Amino acid sequence: MTARLAPDHDHVCALYADHHHWLVTWLRRKLGCGFDAADIAHDTFHRLLVQPERARALHEPRAYLTTLAHGLAVDHIRRRRLERAYLDEIALLPEEHAPSPETRALLFEALVRIDRMLDGLSAKAKKAFLMSRLDGMTYPDIAAALRVSLSSVEKYMATAIRHCYELRYG
Repeated sequence: MTARLAPDHDHVCALYADHHHWLVTWLRRKLGCGFDAADIAHDTFHRLLVQPERARALHEPRAYLTTLAHGLAVDHIRRRRLERAYLDEIALLPEEHAPSPETRALLFEALVRIDRMLDGLSAKAKKAFLMSRLDGMTYPDIAAALRVSLSSVEKYMATAIRHCYELRYG
């Protein structure tokens, strides 16, 4: 006996059949990699499966799929860059100080969470926050490095801390 999918899921299946090949082709042109394109297309349709009622309300499915896939592609590229920078830094460490593969994975996931948390801040606020929290720089040193006033650094830090607090505690 075969199980029947809910009507909303049937609609997602129809969208998949009608637009999957087009979306993978579009993503492949944008990313230059068929494997990444297939992964992101999969994630795009997975998002629709999680919220199937949204799929039924679409008037312009390709526009919606493009927007959703573009956001996922940007996240993918950002994560790839972050991973590359992290691995480059790890490679500079003497072997005896290099973290284990398990520790590397945990640290990388923490970096990804921090990056997501700081997303939405202005570039200067994000940079000031990282200079303070990661590099241990003082506010006057940050002001000099960013070529802004001390009061600007104080505002950037207040904004960043408030942003993180709101994301963490609502």
